[in-house]
Amino acid sequence: MSPDGWPVDLRGVTESVVATLGPNDLWNVAALGLHAPDGPDDPVTARTYGRTRTWRNFTERGGGVVQFTADPREFVDAALTVREEADPVLPDADAWVEVDAIEVDAETRGDVTVRTWALDPVESAVVSERVPTINRGFGAVVDATVAASRLDIPAYDTAELLDRLRYFADVVDRCGGPAEREAFARIDGATGWRATAAERGRDADVVVIADDSDDSDGSNDSDDSP
Repeated sequence: MSPDGWPVDLRGVTESVVATLGPNDLWNVAALGLHAPDGPDDPVTARTYGRTRTWRNFTERGGGVVQFTADPREFVDAALTVREEADPVLPDADAWVEVDAIEVDAETRGDVTVRTWALDPVESAVVSERVPTINRGFGAVVDATVAASRLDIPAYDTAELLDRLRYFADVVDRCGGPAEREAFARIDGATGWRATAAERGRDADVVVIADDSDDSDGSNDSDDSP
């Protein structure tokens, strides 16, 4: 589906990077899952989890710049680090869209308030076009950022998350290219999950196939999505 005003087709939950302007006049960069609309008159939506930078900036500034990139390192930095830039559009973004963000729903899950935002496109551009290719390593990096972002959240089973990360690390090692391997190294550096696995007596190099069936929401909004 190509929603009006959006520069790309969206289906299911499309992973993106969003830049939102903070109180220091720098753009905070975070990962954001875009939920495709159910019908032609429905908006694209996204969720934020808790009191995070994207939530704050959506609330105070009313929007941001959503962008699409095929560089897995951008997803890792956006999901697992605090990244601030002077310019909202990343140098390797293939397309971007400025959006107004309007809160349309809120619910409490445990101690976390989950807010749903309708994203209304204001201006967009396609910077470059490429022939799509499929690389399992890229998908493993994106999924790994979700697991890694949940390591310190009590509601999630740490042992299960470590098993997932070991599996994704193996996929990247076998199927990824240099960019995917560098991206996964950044996950290691940002989270120290291998040390956590060793402390728990779990070999980080032993692969355990993980069941991802409970991740149906697909959201990955940096510190905005547990």
